[in-house]
Amino acid sequence: MNIVIKQEQVKDYKITEEVVKNAFANAEHSDKNEHHLVSRIRNSNVFIPELSLVAMDNDDNKQVGHIILSKIKIKNEDQVVESLALAPVSVLPEYQNQGVGKLLISKALQKAKELRFNSVVVLGHPEYYPKFGFKKASTWGIKTPFEVPDEAFMAVELGENTLDKVSGVVEYPRVFFE
Repeated sequence: MNIVIKQEQVKDYKITEEVVKNAFANAEHSDKNEHHLVSRIRNSNVFIPELSLVAMDNDDNKQVGHIILSKIKIKNEDQVVESLALAPVSVLPEYQNQGVGKLLISKALQKAKELRFNSVVVLGHPEYYPKFGFKKASTWGIKTPFEVPDEAFMAVELGENTLDKVSGVVEYPRVFFE
């Protein structure tokens, strides 16, 4: 398997949405609408094209995964801080558990750092995301606007101590709730 990660292009959109749909088809914690979320993010002001990446299996010339990071805000009564949300990361079922997700996440975090973003939040599996440096967001006093298990809502600093003076509630854009 020869996996290459590259920036998603407009010509990839339809294929990406099928990949996302298929990746979540049998997922236990899914509303089966992740592909619609990806489309809504792309058509919003929180979309960052450089942070929408696809995984290509060059052996089969086939798209097998996708990740998107989009702009969010962390707000409290004293400050508003820009951050990113990682949602969703998608890998076709037949390519899962083979390192494709790891490649997508690593490349997306690296690219976000290059673009000078300071942090990323994710709602996900508490045993998976810490491999990439994610910790419970509550460590910094960062909360979600909805009820989720504390260990499932995580954040990662993309620089040294970039969340030290950040706390508050994450404000997701409307596209996450449509």
